[in-house]
Amino acid sequence: MRTLLYALGPMLFDSLGIIVFAILLAAGAGIVPAVIAGTVVAVAVVGYELARGHQVAALQWISLASVLFTAAATLLTGDPRFVMAKPTVVYLIVGTVMLRKGWLNRYIPPEQMALVGDVMDRFGMIWAALMFASAGLNLVIALFFTSWWPLFIGVFPLASKFGLFAIHIAVVHFVGQARQRRRAADIGAAA
Repeated sequence: MRTLLYALGPMLFDSLGIIVFAILLAAGAGIVPAVIAGTVVAVAVVGYELARGHQVAALQWISLASVLFTAAATLLTGDPRFVMAKPTVVYLIVGTVMLRKGWLNRYIPPEQMALVGDVMDRFGMIWAALMFASAGLNLVIALFFTSWWPLFIGVFPLASKFGLFAIHIAVVHFVGQARQRRRAADIGAAA
């Protein structure tokens, strides 16, 4: 449970601008107010990190850039299809960034890295696969099932991420506990 709580905070914080955008859109807010609110929140998240002197995570920069780009394009064109297709591009970019080894390390306590670092790297690839699958699915929904897109974007991205997150945390916890018991047994046998 401690690992879950440790990881949940940064995950929600990194995605806060996108979460606000999706919630407002699903709640029936217009595209422009949803984009403006998401932009303000994304800028505030990065500004908060910078003001505290912390390094801004890659996912936070991606979130901010995507929200700013979408805000500008939406306000200039007024075309909601651009906004609908935008998550596809974002998911592709995020998936590509997630292919980098070690990106998940900030989501677990440092003392657990020795036990589960390899598992975290494998899950990094699984997270990247989820992003690529989400990109394709978003494009299909946006182009062929446009009326369903607000419901899709309001539910699927968060539900799929929280589902994988729960599986990820459970597996990491199970593997970490098993490896910790094995180390303790090895130390006991050597003594």
